[in-house]
Amino acid sequence: MASAGKATDQDSTAVSHTETAEGRKTIRRAIGASAVGNATEWFDYGVYAVVVGYITTNFFPGGDEGTGTLWALATFAVSFLVRPLGGFVWGPLGDRLGRRKVLALTIVLMAGATFCIGLLPTFDQIGYLAPVLLILLRLVQGFSTGGEYGGAATFMAEYSPDKKRGFFGSFLEFGTIFGFALGTAVTLFLQIILGDQAMTEWGWRLPFLIAGPMGLIGLYLRSKLEDTPVFRELEDDAGPQERGRSRIRDLVTRYWRPMVSMAGLVIALNVANYTLLSYMPTYLETRIGLTADGSLTLILVGQLVMMCLIPFAGSLSDRVGRKPLWLTSMAGLFIAAIPMYLVMGTGFVGALIGFAVLGVLYVLQLATISATFPAMFPTQVRFAGFAITYNLATAIFGGTAPLVNEALIAATGNLLVPAFYMMAACLIGIIALPFARETAGASIRGTELPGEPTAAERAAAK
Repeated sequence: MASAGKATDQDSTAVSHTETAEGRKTIRRAIGASAVGNATEWFDYGVYAVVVGYITTNFFPGGDEGTGTLWALATFAVSFLVRPLGGFVWGPLGDRLGRRKVLALTIVLMAGATFCIGLLPTFDQIGYLAPVLLILLRLVQGFSTGGEYGGAATFMAEYSPDKKRGFFGSFLEFGTIFGFALGTAVTLFLQIILGDQAMTEWGWRLPFLIAGPMGLIGLYLRSKLEDTPVFRELEDDAGPQERGRSRIRDLVTRYWRPMVSMAGLVIALNVANYTLLSYMPTYLETRIGLTADGSLTLILVGQLVMMCLIPFAGSLSDRVGRKPLWLTSMAGLFIAAIPMYLVMGTGFVGALIGFAVLGVLYVLQLATISATFPAMFPTQVRFAGFAITYNLATAIFGGTAPLVNEALIAATGNLLVPAFYMMAACLIGIIALPFARETAGASIRGTELPGEPTAAERAAAK
């Protein structure tokens, strides 16, 4: 059994290893493999978000435009229904078989499903079978994402040196925004050169087809890496029976407190995420009245600014801690949400300012996900703890945010609904934050909770 006392010596070795040329090369490869896979995942989600109008026309025609948009956003949300199932399947597998093997499978499923969306016949061609097939592929995406994101964050955290886990881990979220930005940029480019008619007829397929080669690149990069040093240490020290035993019961009975506190933080994180990054194109076009090109240009500029800030925010968390950044972000979003949404309603410049301010505040959470959440669990249940908790909270509150926002605006006529929803989620996160441990600089090796005194330290204190 790997012990926390043993972990301290191992951790110093790992840190010194990253100061060698070979160690730095390994870290860069691990970062690249994780970030490319994450970029592929969020490229897939980002593309769907920015082509909702074309999805509506091709798969949900008939009736009024608002009803079609709601159906398209419901199809976006449906993939989140199976993310918890993916977490329950992939998480324990990742803790038993290793992070790398699971990540290789999930990226193939995700990229393959997205590629197939680009090949689907439309409603005019095969009738109601078209949206049924779209929904089935979205379910495959959701199932694979249930393991992809938690696994990639765990992989990144376990490869990073403890003193720089915030900085290195932030590049996973750099990949997140890069995926969104790439999807936005590709769609905007195609809209400009093809025009609305060609995009509606066939151009909308091209961004989905790009996911195929992106997935193959991610798979190649991941296949060239060993599993994480932290997992390999546990595998070497654990007996065969322990490695094969399901740890779900152990996770729920012993680590329910970090699961609950993490769920509260995930609600704040992902309501902001899916409101700002996934729903915003639809909101700007259908509710504010911006053109498709104008809204995508605005979103792209904001995403590029966020990408530039993410590594700095991650590095800052290594110096001041994760919790101060989370508190600043959630409190800032709570205060700024209504004023910034009012500013967005004034036109393109106001929308750019409002999105930029909210995006910068959100970066303080986004940049520290990979450093914060994996460190809330010990090695033997880390993948499962992250994947199950994250995906349950995201399925209920995150992925449904675009649909909930659109439905409530349609029902109430109030364009400030997204601001109110974001404020409520941030309040939940602020309540949960004091119950989370500060783990900046703490070792995540061994089988005890990171940030908790080791057995040796508790004995010495007596």
